[in-house]
This record gives sequence, structure tokens and C-alpha cells, in this order.
Amino acid sequence: MAARLTPLSKFLITAVVLGGIGTLVYKNKDKLAGLAPEADKPKTNVPPVATLPDDPGPAVAEGGAGCADKPEIRFYHWAWNAQAGLILANGGKQAAEGSLMCKHGVNLKLIREDNTDQMQALLATFAEGLKKGESNPSAGAHFIAIMGDGSATFLKALNDRLRKLGPDYGGIVVGSAGYSRGEDKFMGPSAWKGNPQKARGGLVAGVLRDGDWNIALKWLGDNRIPNNPDETTYDPEALNWVNASDYIDAGQKYVSGFCTELKNSKTGAKEKHCVDGVVTWTPGDVTVAEKKGGLVSIVSTKEYRSQMPNVIIGSKKWVNAHRDTVKGMLQAMFDAGDMIKHDDEALRRAAALSALVYKEKDAAYWYKYFHVVTQNDAQGLSVELGGSAVNNLADNVQLFGLAPGSANIFAATYTVFGDIVKSQYPKLVPSYYPVNEILDASLVKELAASAGSTASGVAQADLPKFTGERIFQVVSRRAWDIKFATGSAKFKPEAVGDLKAMFKDLVVASGTIVEIHGHTDDQGSVDKNQRLSEDRAFAVKKWLQDQSNANFPAERIKVFAHGSQQPLDSNSSAEGRAKNRRVEIVLGTGTQT
Repeated sequence: MAARLTPLSKFLITAVVLGGIGTLVYKNKDKLAGLAPEADKPKTNVPPVATLPDDPGPAVAEGGAGCADKPEIRFYHWAWNAQAGLILANGGKQAAEGSLMCKHGVNLKLIREDNTDQMQALLATFAEGLKKGESNPSAGAHFIAIMGDGSATFLKALNDRLRKLGPDYGGIVVGSAGYSRGEDKFMGPSAWKGNPQKARGGLVAGVLRDGDWNIALKWLGDNRIPNNPDETTYDPEALNWVNASDYIDAGQKYVSGFCTELKNSKTGAKEKHCVDGVVTWTPGDVTVAEKKGGLVSIVSTKEYRSQMPNVIIGSKKWVNAHRDTVKGMLQAMFDAGDMIKHDDEALRRAAALSALVYKEKDAAYWYKYFHVVTQNDAQGLSVELGGSAVNNLADNVQLFGLAPGSANIFAATYTVFGDIVKSQYPKLVPSYYPVNEILDASLVKELAASAGSTASGVAQADLPKFTGERIFQVVSRRAWDIKFATGSAKFKPEAVGDLKAMFKDLVVASGTIVEIHGHTDDQGSVDKNQRLSEDRAFAVKKWLQDQSNANFPAERIKVFAHGSQQPLDSNSSAEGRAKNRRVEIVLGTGTQT
């Protein structure tokens, strides 16, 4: 994936321009809130070879319009394989003759833009045109697309400005083109994968506050490892950071053996430390593997498969005034997504068009790294590189919780990573907009109703498949203090907050197997404690499935009862017994089909 600049890193500049945010500078509340200090310097805390078609021709390559009689709709985007369906539907930079977009009456123009504060400025320019009375402003962006896990901070900056124009001028999410499904990753020594606690004291290069930074932060929170958000210091008990200018620079810092002098936050001494991990995306991971090697994927959007949907953002006022046009754009994209899912030639065509639209790499690159590729690195280690997915209508129905038994995956992603940023930078990002104020899933819902109540007639949603196997590779292990009534498997009212936080975390990590381990203290008989721990673990499983059976099929969840046999602390004190009464969630991977 070509350079994608994080919404939060761009927010630093945007907030100053916006003025109304004052000193505000721009992938969980109950798990992470309060762990970052209010000091100016943040301190350590726990973060919650393919034969491809020829050039499609001058009309496509040069952006010739196939339905120029229709108003032009401008769509700004990164270079990202998740948008392959959108590009195929358009037939090039401008909706081409015979394209799905023209079939649906949409004269779409695709324009690459890697800078997210520029995306915000384009959306603002468009909204200002609407405010002046233009029904279809000739300047600015009708739509942009970014990563879903960065949308909370992006929309906070954008809508703080746009809502000054009026309540209907803000940006809203209307649909999704696809997902990152492996290419965005946290890479480190294999020892970190075997034992996450060995990552303490590690130094990682990456674009701070980017989607890949989010991946590492979620992994840290799940494993209860502190994060050091101050890149000018070094904490031996936390994961530490070196800021990179972009994802390529992150990989190059590791390859070159980059070292820096940092102040030890415990001793105050200056120490030299060298980069031993990377957060990046394709082809940054390819650079690491081919130029130096020695790192494996600790965790990626293959495991956190719901973390990084591509989300399409437009003006609420314009969307509401042009609903048929927006639905036409979405339907064309969804139809193309179906084609790519079923036909390799459609993917090859999309890859060739991507090279033209993005003006980067060639068709072979976009085709090869659409799927996860396993290859040996420079040191002989087997590594996974690349991996994206396109969405069709059924995928959108699932993403926004419109299918029976589903959960609003976008809402979970939006809030989980919004809360992580709040926890790490409480002064800089003290709040973000509620998801119901920035999401309009009604267009997807109407398209689904036209296709049938369960979006029949199109490809099925791309859900993870599990065979009931146990975890082979652990991704994270975390104890949750779920409150139960004494001697019972009935939840106390105060348990609901922790259960909801757990639910959102597990929905984001939808590519993992879930093991629920029940534990008690040593009060009472061994047999009674064994039964109680089992009953409580099953209660958690049932609660998760009651919220969303689609996201928690029986084959995904395993239950284990340990009674009082695996204490975390001494049972001789009330405090120790409280620690021992717990539900432990283990996430991992096995053999998936």
C-alpha cells in the first residue's frame, strides 16, 4: 500500500488552522482511561508472476469520461488495494464508457491524495460551496476514503469545523470499499511473538498515531504491556517508539540499523538504543523482509481483521440531497466487488487499472499483494506480506450491523481506537463524536432491501471460518475482572461495562479463535470452584453470542474451567483472592479455512 498519512498526525496541523479547537492538537475507555498522565510529556501507560492485461487504452489511461453528461463526482483516496472494486467499477480515473459507474448514472472522478489534512480541507471547501447555495460545488471533494480505525480522530477535526456552517454540513460515513486483511502489521523478533512480555524495552519504528501504530497499541493493551507515548524517552518496562516520516522510512530505519540516544525514564541516564521492531504496511514489510529480514509478523490485520475497513466519507447535506446518486456509486462498487470475489480476471483487470489510477508500481505488484503472500526473508524466516479484501453489498450489511445476528463492526472499531487515542493523548484528543452522529448506514440498508432482506442475489459476506480447533499460536492473553454475584454465574450490574468493552475488542479481532478461561479463588470446595469457574466461563460465552451470533459462532469460542488451580496471587489476602477470581481471554490462531 502506498503512503497513507495518519489522520491523527495530520490533526496537529489541522487543529491550529481550525482555530475553534484552541489548544487541541491533532487503529478503551474502561481499559485504558486514566493511564496516560495530564503532563505535557506523556508517560508510559498500557494502551487499551501473473500475466496481466494490456494497458486498457487511452480513454481509461487519460481519464476520458464515458458519461460526461452527468455531473462530475470527485472522490479523493489513497493508493490501497482495498479500493480495487471501486477502481474496477469506474474503469479508470474517470468513469469510462461501459463502466458500472456510468451504468448507474455516476460520473465519478478518482483522484489520489495521500495527505489527510488536505482531504479535510477539500471536504471543507465543498461544504463551504454548499453553504453559499451551490447545489453541486465545483471545488472540493464530494467523497474521501480513509482507514476506519482512524475515522474518530479524522472526523473530530473535520466536523468541529464544518458544524460551524450548520448541523447538516458535517462529514458522515456512507459505506466501505474493502478492508486491509494482513498488509498492515506490527513486525518484531520472533521471541516477542512467542512471549509478548519480551517486547518490554523494545524500540519500534513507525509513523506514530497511524493505523499500524493502532495495531501495536491494541496488542499491547490486550497483553497488558505498557506503551511509552513519549518518543524522546526510553522506558525499559514499556514498548518505545522512534517516529518515521512514512511507512517506507519505518522499514528503512530497521534495515539500516538506526540507533538513537534516549533518556531512561527510570534512571535519567542517556542511553543508546537501536530499532528492533517496525509498524508498516506493504511494501514496507517487503523492504524489511528482503533487505534485512529477522522480523516476523507479531500481529496484523489478518488477525485484527475488522480493524481497518476502508470507509467512505461525504457531506451529510449533499448526500441527503443526492441519495440516488450516492446509492448508484455504492451499488457500482459493490457489483465490482462481487466480480473480483468470483473472477480472477476481474482482479487482474482491477490491478492494471490501479497502477494507472495510483501512478505507482505496476499491475503485477497490485495483483500479487492483493492476497497474503508467504515467502522467506533475507535470513530464511517465513514471513507473510500483503493482503487486502474488497467489499460487496453483503459485506457492508455485515459491517454496519444490518444483518440478523450481526454487530455494528464499524462502531466497535470507531470507538475502540478513538478511546485508545484518548487514553494516550488526553489533552490533545479529549473527545470524539458519537458514532450515531457520523454514520449513515441507511443507504446500504436501502440497497439491501432492494436486493432482498438478507442481500440475497449477491455474494455472501466474507466472514471468518472456524473449524472448532484449539489455538495454535497465541496472539494475546488478558485477564478480565468480570463481576459475578457471590458463588454464582449471574453477572452483577457493574459487569456490563467490562463485558461491552470485551465484546468490542473481540469483534475487532475477528480473525482469532477465542478461548474463555474461568478461574476462582480457593474459598469453598475444589469441586464447587471447578463447577463455578466453568459456569462463569459459559456465561461469558452465552453473553457474547447473545450480542452477535454471527461474530461469535460456536466454532470460534472454546471454554475452559480451572477452578482455583491457577492463582495469580496469594489467596491469603482479600486483594489476592480478588485477583484470582477472573475470566481470562486468550486470542490466537489455529488452522483456518
